[in-house]
Amino acid sequence: MQRVPGLLWPLVLSVALLPVASWFAYPETHLPPGFGVFPPLFVADPPGFKPVIFVVLALIETAIVLLLLFPQCFGFIMTASPPRADPARFPVWFRPGAALTLFFWWLMWIRVTPFDSLAYYAFTPLWWGFILTLDGLVYRRSGGYSLLASRPGTLLTSAAVSLAGWCYFEYLNYFALGNWYYPNSTMPELSHGAVVLIYLFAYTTVWPAVFEWYTLLNTFPSLVCRYSCGPRIALPGGLLLWGGFFLLFAMVFFPYPLFWTVWIGPLAIFSGQLLRKGIWNPFTALAQGNWSPALLMALSALFNGFFWELWNWGSAYPAQPVANPNYWMYAIPYVNAIHIFAEMPLLGYMGYMPFGILAWALFIWLGALFGFDAALLKDDADRR
Repeated sequence: MQRVPGLLWPLVLSVALLPVASWFAYPETHLPPGFGVFPPLFVADPPGFKPVIFVVLALIETAIVLLLLFPQCFGFIMTASPPRADPARFPVWFRPGAALTLFFWWLMWIRVTPFDSLAYYAFTPLWWGFILTLDGLVYRRSGGYSLLASRPGTLLTSAAVSLAGWCYFEYLNYFALGNWYYPNSTMPELSHGAVVLIYLFAYTTVWPAVFEWYTLLNTFPSLVCRYSCGPRIALPGGLLLWGGFFLLFAMVFFPYPLFWTVWIGPLAIFSGQLLRKGIWNPFTALAQGNWSPALLMALSALFNGFFWELWNWGSAYPAQPVANPNYWMYAIPYVNAIHIFAEMPLLGYMGYMPFGILAWALFIWLGALFGFDAALLKDDADRR
């Protein structure tokens, strides 16, 4: 991939715009409360449950579920799927990955073991074990292709992008007054420097895990074809770009009504600029009637989110002397009800879907900026 000029300024502006808005939104401190505390802690109680908002969002999310389950009712044409590749043997890293996952899952949930303080560091090896496990499944189902086997550089690059990308979202989260926070991050047993390192290593797992799910879902030809022939919707790049900037700016003044802007604003900015520059992204395929790249990446983040929330929930209960410093909680306004795995509200799970597309758009954007290949699939079907 060749470097494309004119991509850096949207990132710079999205970062600089928020403190400028804060200068006016917080005339005394000029920054939101809790800004700069890392890892972020609880800031303030958000507004409580609002039935009207809950119902409206529930109806929107129900429509999305119906689209996924019955695409033919939304104008999609069902096409015959090609045969799946002959399966390969599990690669050598599959079983060690599964063993790592199970061991550190047990350690993070039980926490009172002969391994003692090793439980503090369980999050990152748990997730890298899970990434290896998913990669092994992809390798077997695809007949020998996976990110680790065929694109190891892409997998390593995604880890670096994941670290930088999640730091970017933590920055945005300060201005949303803490949609999520980490109550166990101030532990007397660990120095602040150790906690920071634990978090930074944990951040490397987000993009690789979602991308492994995406490559796994693409080993199901019928699923790929299910959403590949739908309505053609061409989104205007300029409107997305400047609309995203507007949302981020407004979020500083109205952090609770616009709490969702943490994900939608950057998605609009990066996708809009990719469209303006003629760089392939999931919305390019959408304009051609192929919804599979966007929807499968959205589902990848949603499926992965199930495990994020499951393992996070189990790392807090029952309380034990050795806690998980990576444990997080949510402070989401208006819809914080009907929780699954204790912390995440039911409607919040749908937030993983735009996040998955955003993570991919940011990866493609950085590939165009720095000149690395951001393709994920063997035949580059995600670029057609």
